[in-house]
Amino acid sequence: MDLVGLLKSQFLCHLVFCYVFIASGLIVNALQLCTLVLWPIDKQLFRRLNCRLSYCVSSQLVMLLEWWSGTECVIYTDPRAYPTFGKENAIVVLNHKFEIDFLCGWSLAERFGVLGFLIHCEGTRFTEKKHQISMQVAQAKGLPSLKHHLLPRTKGFAVTVRSLRNVVSAVYDCTLNFRNNENPTLLGVLNGRKYHADMYVRRIPLEQVPEDEDQCSAWLHRLYQEKDAFQEEYYRTGTFPETPMVPSRRPWTLLNWLFWASLLLYPFFRFLVSMVSSGSSLTLAGFVLVFFVASMGVRWMIGVTEIDKGSTYGNMDSKQKQRD
Repeated sequence: MDLVGLLKSQFLCHLVFCYVFIASGLIVNALQLCTLVLWPIDKQLFRRLNCRLSYCVSSQLVMLLEWWSGTECVIYTDPRAYPTFGKENAIVVLNHKFEIDFLCGWSLAERFGVLGFLIHCEGTRFTEKKHQISMQVAQAKGLPSLKHHLLPRTKGFAVTVRSLRNVVSAVYDCTLNFRNNENPTLLGVLNGRKYHADMYVRRIPLEQVPEDEDQCSAWLHRLYQEKDAFQEEYYRTGTFPETPMVPSRRPWTLLNWLFWASLLLYPFFRFLVSMVSSGSSLTLAGFVLVFFVASMGVRWMIGVTEIDKGSTYGNMDSKQKQRD
């Protein structure tokens, strides 16, 4: 391991990232509460400000993926649709199988300047147990089996489409996979490990999505059958259809993190130095306790994203799911 790689794997670096993320998040949340006074006066201004404030937090995770780990995501898409990306409102439907799939979706959205709206219609990450239960439900309902996805939750998608029909122009169907059977994790990203992601993106005009709830549900099931076929083709050939493209990184995620780091780290380290230099046994014991609690908190935050420790949603027995 080279010196840079060794530095990136150190826990103190991870602790710094988590401190900046949590502290800036608390500040942003306080500012968002202050903007509530704008709601009765100017709702559009309220939404714009909160969108910018939310970006200050979510873009820090994108910075970790793009600038710290150097993970690159290649888009496979129709060149005729590519110029519309980032220039219209859209619903992004992404498969939910990997620990950092949401980060890859955020990364691409950030590169097109539209970091925000993303839907995982499966409701939970793919596991073998959840897949087995999901396919039992599919068999009971007479739906085609899926090999690489869970059954999509159609009601939420139908409500989203109905509510946003006059706001969004298209659905972006995104199917993500990683080269060489990589198993990406958030801990790997924190350790600076570079992953190689491929994403197939299809632009589907919203007028092609039925308005009727039953027809919309059937349309979504067909979409996931197609996504399953794309994944099968990827596992067989190592590539997706259409033309590969790599949108360039924007500097704003890095600049945003540097701003928060410069604002928050100086007083933090000054406080630590004063604690250690005090020479008080009680103070040093308190410092060790805080460090231990912080390390446990960091591990807990990482564990939230781990598939084997994730949500139990989808692990219910099939009879209960059939009643949904």
